[in-house]
Amino acid sequence: MAGPGRGLAALGILAAGVAAGALAERLATRRLQAREFVGIESATGVTHEVVTDDGVSLRVIEEIQDVPDGAPTVIFSHGYGLSLDSWPGQREALRGIARVVLWDQRGHGGSERGVPGTTIERLGADLGCVLDAVAPEGTVVLVGHSMGGMTIMALADQRPEIFGGRVRGVALLATSAGGIADVDLGLPRPVARLAHRMAPSIGAALESQGPVSGLIERARRSSSDLGLLVTRAYAFGSTVPPDGTRIVADLINGTPVDVLADLLPALQGHDKMRALHVLDRCDLLIMVGDADLLTPVGHSYEIVRHTPSAELVILPGVGHMLTLEAAEDVNKHLRALVERVS
Repeated sequence: MAGPGRGLAALGILAAGVAAGALAERLATRRLQAREFVGIESATGVTHEVVTDDGVSLRVIEEIQDVPDGAPTVIFSHGYGLSLDSWPGQREALRGIARVVLWDQRGHGGSERGVPGTTIERLGADLGCVLDAVAPEGTVVLVGHSMGGMTIMALADQRPEIFGGRVRGVALLATSAGGIADVDLGLPRPVARLAHRMAPSIGAALESQGPVSGLIERARRSSSDLGLLVTRAYAFGSTVPPDGTRIVADLINGTPVDVLADLLPALQGHDKMRALHVLDRCDLLIMVGDADLLTPVGHSYEIVRHTPSAELVILPGVGHMLTLEAAEDVNKHLRALVERVS
């Protein structure tokens, strides 16, 4: 792809990611009732189907190896454009000390999409559905990266009564409680503001599945040097793990472009400051890299301002995909969190 077509595709990808506050992932009080699920054996765990009250089937995987009796259940919620496969290091690190549950947010990975107009509140309700289905009793730790952290905040807003009791621990990794539309991605402020203003029309064009949508879909699925360069720049900080850029790109490419576009307004308008005090009832871990251009350190400081008992860990030189770039540090703190609540 060359000339104006490539330029339009690059602009569309950039603008959409800016609005979502999750370009790295793009490039790099109502309880739900869940039906009974049936486990299917796989090489690394059991795959469940959890169906929400609006009929959306969610893919959930439970690790079944070496789980000690009475171990807490740790539920991982991934970020925008990713899937449950974005937690390889963490999945391995917690084996033997916790029951690990991973799930695909609606429209991502192996989960169904549902109707258009997905909100962060809807994602929070989905997480509640997963929790009720796979961990109806016992101690629970919730871990969320980027949009996954926002999902946890939405659940806290909807069901505060389960936090501090059933949910004993929470880890928020590279996320935000609001203000995503003000993130400048390291760009000059005028450029960032322009991208934010363009985002609604870009998102509408993507959802239409018309020529522009097709153009951007083809561009992002290509292995162009431009796409990989942008992925590397926004996903990582000073150290890119082996094959890290390709891993992130491959994960994102599994998510349809119209699903990504559908979430743009929800991410841009996300504001859960009022729910943060609920998380302060839990053993709360907040981690962020100081080279994160998408959910900058200031967003984590703002969360801590509302949750004074939280543990804040800032990783020097690390970008948005800290789960890959600084896996050992992330795993060490997650293990400590699980051991504290056990």
